[in-house]
This record gives sequence, structure tokens and C-alpha cells, in this order.
Amino acid sequence: MEHPHELTATESRAWDRPVVTVPVLVCLSLVGGQLPSFSTSANLYTLGTGGALIWLGLGNRVPRRPAPRRLGPGALWWVLPVAVFGVLEGATFVLATGDDFPTFSRLADPLLEDELVRSAAWFAWLAAFWGLVRR
Repeated sequence: MEHPHELTATESRAWDRPVVTVPVLVCLSLVGGQLPSFSTSANLYTLGTGGALIWLGLGNRVPRRPAPRRLGPGALWWVLPVAVFGVLEGATFVLATGDDFPTFSRLADPLLEDELVRSAAWFAWLAAFWGLVRR
């Protein structure tokens, strides 16, 4: 007799375990943190790592985690400030001339002068992107 709600366990690949992926993300972050902000090499590195993660996410190379079934009613209150921030950031980027209304990335630039802080920001970005790839 078959059970419709039977759970099956899939074997994870060796390279997909946190003991492998975290050090890889740390190494990528350390390399990205050494590149100067807004330089051509930093932009190419960002496009390369982001493109590789998009390629992994769109293919069936990475085992997927189950997505949440439905967002709760409180999710709208989290989307609202993010959307307002995104609209203001985009409008400031497109419409502002000079440093009268700097974008968030320009305001964060003094913090990102330190290579260790920049590497930590890279790690946060890569870890968040890796979480999206796994969905």
C-alpha cells in the first residue's frame, strides 16, 4: 500500500554540503574584497560570480530545497519598506546629479573602504544569492 505523504530522502552531493560550499564562498569573498570599489575588475568579478550563480540556479545542477507553501499575512509589511527603498534608490540613481542626493551604495562606500568589511559584504551577498539558487 502506497502512502501519498511518504517522505523520501535524497542523497546530497559532496560538493553541495556546507563543509564545502562555505569555504568556497569565503574564498570568493576574500578575492572580491581585495578589488577596489567601482573598478572595472570589481564589476567584471561581480558579473562573473553572479552569472555563475544564475547559471547554477536556472539549471538542474543544484538540488532544490522545498519552497515555502505560502507567505503569511505579515509578509506584506516586509515587502512594503523594501519596495519603497528600491523606488527611492532607483529614482536617486537615475535623477540625481552630483552628490546632492547620493545613492545607498555611495553612502556605504566609506564603510566598504576596509577590505575586511568589503569581504564580509561579499560573503553576505554570495550567501544570500546561494540561498536563492537552492530554491
